[in-house]
Amino acid sequence: MKILAKSILVAAICATTAFSSVHAQTYPNKPVRLVVPFAPGGFTDVVARILGQRLSMALGQQFVIENKAGAGSIIGTDFVAKSAPDGYTLVMVSTTHVISPWIYKNIPYDPLKSFTAVSKLVDSPYVLLVNPKVAATNVKEFIALAKAAPDTIHYASSGNGSSQHLMGGLFVAMTGAPLKHVPYKGSSGAANDLVAGVVESSFAGVPNALSQVPQGRLRALAVTTAKRIPQLPDVPTLQEAGVPGYEASVWLALLAPAGTPREIVNKLNAEIGKAMSHPETRDALYKAGVEVSHSTPEAMNDYMAHEMVRWGKVVKDTGTKLE
Repeated sequence: MKILAKSILVAAICATTAFSSVHAQTYPNKPVRLVVPFAPGGFTDVVARILGQRLSMALGQQFVIENKAGAGSIIGTDFVAKSAPDGYTLVMVSTTHVISPWIYKNIPYDPLKSFTAVSKLVDSPYVLLVNPKVAATNVKEFIALAKAAPDTIHYASSGNGSSQHLMGGLFVAMTGAPLKHVPYKGSSGAANDLVAGVVESSFAGVPNALSQVPQGRLRALAVTTAKRIPQLPDVPTLQEAGVPGYEASVWLALLAPAGTPREIVNKLNAEIGKAMSHPETRDALYKAGVEVSHSTPEAMNDYMAHEMVRWGKVVKDTGTKLE
């Protein structure tokens, strides 16, 4: 009986492995849903559309971008967490993915255990932007202006618990500048109101800066990374501008629901690597202000765990809360 049971178990394992292998070979045989848990037009959406177009061409099936914004990316991410683990529903997450658990109570999924990492995609700085009506041409003047009139200068973000929210919270904590946070339902709304002068400042993605700064509609005071970026070579880092120790960037990654077959994950990872190395893709991402940062699924899992600890400390140290 023991021998028979063992034989049945081995046969079942072999059958499952064979099924997964065949499934991976034919994947994808229908359109793939790529969920962006943010509003259209933002940093994540731009990268998703660049990557989705390249993957559609490479794999012969449409990668359909679906924007499911809300609750600091929780709504769209939860949708994917509860989807079938078959490779046909994916989510592009940002640093917000590991920030939200520290901001919101009772998140309906585990940021690490509910997902299978496919790959890290890109890294990007944010840019401290101000409306030209603000009487500050550099960071030191901006801090002085804020301190002179507490709570009269606002900074817009794409929502509570977003990377933009935390970038601003870290700046406030490190400088003592009493900026007032104004959350929006997406980075596009925040950017539009910044250009219109409804809010005075924002820590925004490079694409927003590149579309507004050269035309003089917004003024770039600094970038959040330790090094200047080639797209805005004349804009100093926050460290150079008088905020020693400030360093932060945002990353994007592609995740699948937990339990997605390893063969499908590996196939997607390999195709992403090819897509990211294609000259046209690299050029498009450069123009979007991001740097390619492809990784293995295992490396991305480890990185997310590290980032969750890091941003948890930032939330605690800055006293960031929902408004």
